[in-house]
Amino acid sequence: MGHTKYKKLINAYFCTMKTKTLKKNKVNVVTLGCSKNLFDSEVLMAQLKGNNFEVEHESQSEDSEIVIINTCGFIDNAKQESIEMIISYAEAKKEGLVDKVYVTGCLSQRYKDDLEKEIPEVDAFFGTRELPRLLKTLKADYKHELIGERLLTTPSHYAYFKIAEGCDRPCSFCAIPLMRGKHVSTPIEELVKHAKSLAAKGVKELMLIAQDLTYYGLDIYKKRALADLINQLADVEGIEWIKLHYAFPNNFPMDVIEVMNKRENVCNYLDIPLQHGSTKMLKAMRRGITREKTEELINELREKNPNIALRTTLISGYPGETEEDFQEMYDFVERSRFERLGIFTYSHEENTHAYNFEDDVPEDVKKERADRIMELQSGISYELNQERIGKTYKVLFDKVEGDYYIGRTEFDSPDVDNEVLVRKDEFHLRLGDFAMIEVTKADHYDLYGKVVD
Repeated sequence: MGHTKYKKLINAYFCTMKTKTLKKNKVNVVTLGCSKNLFDSEVLMAQLKGNNFEVEHESQSEDSEIVIINTCGFIDNAKQESIEMIISYAEAKKEGLVDKVYVTGCLSQRYKDDLEKEIPEVDAFFGTRELPRLLKTLKADYKHELIGERLLTTPSHYAYFKIAEGCDRPCSFCAIPLMRGKHVSTPIEELVKHAKSLAAKGVKELMLIAQDLTYYGLDIYKKRALADLINQLADVEGIEWIKLHYAFPNNFPMDVIEVMNKRENVCNYLDIPLQHGSTKMLKAMRRGITREKTEELINELREKNPNIALRTTLISGYPGETEEDFQEMYDFVERSRFERLGIFTYSHEENTHAYNFEDDVPEDVKKERADRIMELQSGISYELNQERIGKTYKVLFDKVEGDYYIGRTEFDSPDVDNEVLVRKDEFHLRLGDFAMIEVTKADHYDLYGKVVD
């Protein structure tokens, strides 16, 4: 979700005549940050609708009486964007363009006291697990019969599917446990019920999300139960694709790959954030794994499932990262040839273990190193995409842009991965449907194709 989009959204309010009539009990929910936040906004919106509120997500209609901002507090850029958003709506409130402004989510959880002092125009701040209190403030009931219900903000054929909240990992750089708390798994039977409800509404693709998928079940079943969960979700009629996001590499449960191989609707896709490719840095980050063990895991994943697409994320400029450490990561990426990869520059976060160290890598060096990794990955992605020319893939179509239908293979998730483009003037496709597409051309991050019968 880009910053420009939010600037436009705010400007819409300021361009509105002050005489504009605000609709009583109409709520505009604005979401910043990751798919887990989006999931939380969808749950909030379902509860509001169940209480007879008119609710929209990132509304352009400028007539909402109430605005609820679901914030991100993960890294500096995300925090800054959240703060700017809050200030903008606080100004809109002063101008009489909205009546009430409420703030929830990770930033609010972490910095509530400071935010209350600095931005008193906000009517109330709520933490990540305070949905009932937020609803009560709006004079709404927390409806238990709506647990599991959501108002989807995504296209109706796919949904993010949160299976657990919080995290027990001790990663030195990460503030998520401060904002989301300890790991809590949602029981399998509840998740299956939610999946059936989504399928009944036309959802075909579930993207499983959590701070750490691989920890799933340890708290309630005393064993890793991700494979059991996937198996049962794969039985839900109407669910044609299941994708796995945010798996932790240390002690990865290989029975998950067995399920992936056996079940046709479990995509050959794994999002596994590795964070670095230097053993020294991984130890400093408290990741519980070495670069050598990481490479063994990658090799084993590909050996057990030769069709798997691996997505990872890395961090450049962690405290103490030398040019030699970076070069080790660069060489690791070059050898590993990940199908998908992203990289963040290190953000020095208060109350994390790494905050005890000096943030000693200059920002321009962090960025230059990140750019070098992405340039390398761009070349890898281009080479891998060239190998797809002439092959046929099942593609799910999400949207139309310009002259093209835009879709994805099973190896891609929305907004972060490659896209498949098919010309509108040559073929007729329905959004939300699958089609078999032969790849005719490929560049660094996009595939171009034609429909095959």
